[in-house]
Amino acid sequence: MLLFLFLLTDLILYPFVGDKGFGYYAFRVVGSGVILLSVYAVSFRRSLILFGLLLAVPAMVQRFLQPHIHAGALAIVSTALGFVFDVYVVVIIFRRILAHERPHAETVFGAICIYLLAGFSFAGLYGMVAAVQPHAFYFDPLTNLHTVPDRFDFIYYSFGTLTALGAPGVVAVSNQARSLSVIEAILGILYLAVLISRLLGAYRLRAT
Repeated sequence: MLLFLFLLTDLILYPFVGDKGFGYYAFRVVGSGVILLSVYAVSFRRSLILFGLLLAVPAMVQRFLQPHIHAGALAIVSTALGFVFDVYVVVIIFRRILAHERPHAETVFGAICIYLLAGFSFAGLYGMVAAVQPHAFYFDPLTNLHTVPDRFDFIYYSFGTLTALGAPGVVAVSNQARSLSVIEAILGILYLAVLISRLLGAYRLRAT
């Protein structure tokens, strides 16, 4: 539940954070808290903790020191390692959710955390694609206040794609960007289908 609250706070506060000042650094601390809570959420065994901490270091560097989208080997590598960390956390939490025969509050919050983490993870991938291919996405000047994308633009596009609602004003142009968009849309729909069927099956088991 605590991880869910931090993820939700991260999503709500992102548009209101500037490029400097107390709010900027406070937000970076919240982002670091999300990473540490993610490690805590998968700390079922000592080996999982150690491996999670090992992956958390580059993820924290990527989110704390490099919040903007820009090209460069270090930025691309750190973004890729951050994505690996997110996938690791999602897989561990997902396995724990499926291991429970009867759902309870923590399994529900865990399922929601996976959904939010998936949105943030793909946002990082879109940013990496945009760093390598500056024209991978088209931002309609009529519906956007700026033409140079930042991370929140890709968070907006990612969650729009994940929920199949779309992100008006942002269009994937390159083949790589379109491929990632299709994959995220499919995963979002499949995840909801698996989650709902799992919860319904568990509640039917409880009823019997």
